[in-house]
Amino acid sequence: MSTLSQGITDRVQQLAEPILAHAGMELVEVEFLREGGRWVLRLFIDKPGGVSLDDCQEISRQVEKLLDVEDFIEPAYVLEVSSPGLERPLKTRAHYEKFAGRAIELKTFGPIGDPPRKNYKGRLLGITPEDRVRIEIDGAEFQVPLDKVAKAHLAIDDEAIAADLRERK
Repeated sequence: MSTLSQGITDRVQQLAEPILAHAGMELVEVEFLREGGRWVLRLFIDKPGGVSLDDCQEISRQVEKLLDVEDFIEPAYVLEVSSPGLERPLKTRAHYEKFAGRAIELKTFGPIGDPPRKNYKGRLLGITPEDRVRIEIDGAEFQVPLDKVAKAHLAIDDEAIAADLRERK
């Protein structure tokens, strides 16, 4: 991520988190990137039971007003607010605790472990007090230091989809 994008996403996160907290929601991720010749500022939000289109529209209106007042983003951009989806990213220690038991895919910045590997796909067991992500793959447990994780997200899992549907009822 460029320095421009990182600075913008950090500032948007600082501004948007209180709005979302007040609404009982979580800011999962902020992206600022160039897509199809235009800049896109994308916020992924969530709440227990999932977010609705109305939730996304309301947060979009509130964040847009604040960004207009602050006026710190130089290039013209499109604001998008959406759910993180079934394959939501895992960014924080709390995410690894919350989604223990779910299927995940994780990539590290470089090979680690014995034998060395960069890609992990298995069941998330949680996170240790020493910030090591615990993953079970084919009966074996792997521990990946959180600071070595380049990207992680939930994997589509029939059991998880059924559980999500039950939770939403």
